[in-house]
Amino acid sequence: MANKYVTDEARKQIGKTSEPRTYDVERGAIRRFAEAIEDRNPLFNSERDARQTRYGSMIAPPTFCRSMGAPIPNVKLDMPTARALDGGSDWEYFVPIRPGDRVTVQSKLVDLREAAGRLGPMVFTVVETTYTNQFGEVCVLQRSTGIRY
Repeated sequence: MANKYVTDEARKQIGKTSEPRTYDVERGAIRRFAEAIEDRNPLFNSERDARQTRYGSMIAPPTFCRSMGAPIPNVKLDMPTARALDGGSDWEYFVPIRPGDRVTVQSKLVDLREAAGRLGPMVFTVVETTYTNQFGEVCVLQRSTGIRY
């Protein structure tokens, strides 16, 4: 099948980045998030108990990044308004996010491809979102797949 929507012009968008967004991480926000997901791990709820761990202080739960709005690059396709699905995300964790951190979130389109589906052409977009702290350390890397059909 020849690509109908992922043309050479559309592929030029690969590498396109979103505007960065920066968030101040507060201890109370970490606690409230842990409470909302019903995670009672002392690492996320008690500074006193967390100081006794290898981390030396409270840290954010791995899913805390979901509370930071990840900007998504606007991918332009000459495709009629279509249905969309979340094709899933892969997450890699490098450095814990701690209270007091300033985390900058930025996303980049890293792949764009088309495949034939039962209902017609499907376009897959892969967006890589980086969560970087104030020291320039990548805390988390997320790769998300979106499907338009």
